[in-house]
Amino acid sequence: MKLEPELRDTFMAEAAADDRPAAQVLRELMREYINRRQEARQYDDYLRRKVEIARGQRDAGMHVSNEEVEAEATARRAELRRRIDEADL
Repeated sequence: MKLEPELRDTFMAEAAADDRPAAQVLRELMREYINRRQEARQYDDYLRRKVEIARGQRDAGMHVSNEEVEAEATARRAELRRRIDEADL
């Protein structure tokens, strides 16, 4: 790997200040980077599958519109308010 001299020198100084070999710190950073990238890919795959399933359900007519969801939520809120009002009597 080619590094800028200032970056390399600063890294070496920080590793030494932490009383750790630079190679150990570098291995740790590499492992963390690899883990983050793998997790990001796994999440992207998960999200892609979820979207594909949702699109399939939508295309098959197995969905509820936002308007329907809002109407149901409004009705539920009204029912809860009615119950609260009755309980306060």
